[in-house]
Amino acid sequence: MGRLVVVSNRVADPRKPAAGGLAVALRDALLATGGLWFGWSGRIVEDGTPGEGEVRVQPAGSVSLATLDLCRADHDAHYAAYCNEILWPVFHYRLDLAEFGAAAAEGYRRVNQLFARKLLPLLRSDDVIWVHDYHLIPLAAELRAAGCAHRIGFFLHIPLPPPPLFAAIPENAWLTRALFAYDLVGFQSRADVGHFVGHAVAEAGATAFGECGLEAFGRRTQVRAFPIGIDVDEFQRLGKTPEAREAYETTRTEYARRKLLIGVERLDYSKGLPQRIRAFRELLTRYPENRHSATLIQIASPSRETVGAYASIREELERLCGSVNGDFGELDWMPVRYIHRTVARRRLSGLYRAACVGVVTPLRDGMNLVAKEFVASQSAADPGVLVLSRFAGAAEELVESLLVNPYDVHGTADTLQQALAMPLAERRARHEALLRRIREHDVHQWCTSFLQALDASSTPALKPRARAQRSPRPASRARPVRSSRPR
Repeated sequence: MGRLVVVSNRVADPRKPAAGGLAVALRDALLATGGLWFGWSGRIVEDGTPGEGEVRVQPAGSVSLATLDLCRADHDAHYAAYCNEILWPVFHYRLDLAEFGAAAAEGYRRVNQLFARKLLPLLRSDDVIWVHDYHLIPLAAELRAAGCAHRIGFFLHIPLPPPPLFAAIPENAWLTRALFAYDLVGFQSRADVGHFVGHAVAEAGATAFGECGLEAFGRRTQVRAFPIGIDVDEFQRLGKTPEAREAYETTRTEYARRKLLIGVERLDYSKGLPQRIRAFRELLTRYPENRHSATLIQIASPSRETVGAYASIREELERLCGSVNGDFGELDWMPVRYIHRTVARRRLSGLYRAACVGVVTPLRDGMNLVAKEFVASQSAADPGVLVLSRFAGAAEELVESLLVNPYDVHGTADTLQQALAMPLAERRARHEALLRRIREHDVHQWCTSFLQALDASSTPALKPRARAQRSPRPASRARPVRSSRPR
């Protein structure tokens, strides 16, 4: 394989330990090939020109980081509007929260054209391009329209909705066609693969070839599931740091007489937080032996707080937590400890280990790595129990967890009680199986398997195309978006 070129919405220095999960996953491949990581700089130019932006390239050891500025109009239309107000809610099954608009679609396309135009001069002939996530679905189509013949793969980190929901996006035909510009399209779960295949067959007349291939629009692409993992050894090393040990010891001392349940996520409507608090209330109601005993620590870090839907979920969550504490709390016992701030990753490992039950119950999630981090943090001698939503991508792998339907408050309460009362021998057996699986399918295996599949994909690289050929247009109820030529 030639040089790896990673393209994502944001860029991180892979040499830094706190760079984030994607940087950890890609570090070895980028370093081994002297790779390039291209993405938005995070900088917004208030008076900039739409469709234009300055690129800065800087070395990070043997890796090059190329970052692109966005003007205010492009950022607001692409990221704030199309990505966060259309793709995010629809992909998480929340059509009721989507704000469809032709201007947002135009901005989404314009930024992808900008990415393609700025990336092209940085490419070498033997590069392999790996594009990440919903921000950049049309990028390969824009690159192909400009004559790019490189092998290009795409991975969607969030879930893909079933065909009827995906079809609700006014630009769904354009997005579907754009995905066929990739040589390999990867999803988190087999369910997501099924959703894409079903939509492509029904809406685009796609036909199957080989074991995991689809053909449509005169293109062939491979479609497979690549469930992302964590670096188990790295996370377990975090658990031995002074910060993690201090968090574990302090928590165990403060809650010596309690059984701790813990939930950790961003404050997002996809995470099922109100349903979780209602289930915990039901646990205290139906199983009164847990009063004065069970405590739920719920960490919900701030997320997109200027968006109305997020302000509403925060208000509801705070009201529910206050209600549980008011109805059940005592002077020496607060049932729910709600924390609305970001907790350092080093401390999280210690908090996970101190808990008897990890509660990971999103309404919909692409994978959910908190579930895997909880498993990795547990003591093999006395492990906690993972309660996991069947609607998280991780549920396909972590079958030894206790799976729940988060919409079923009564059923979730019963499962929480099962977890709290589980015998030690069963806890050990379940944890051993879960830990073995997350080790086998860790983040390094995810990265290697995707790149090997991309390298072996049977689709030949396209020959450079004439400038007159355009990439697919987003459909809209307004007049069609004009295609600007690559410069």
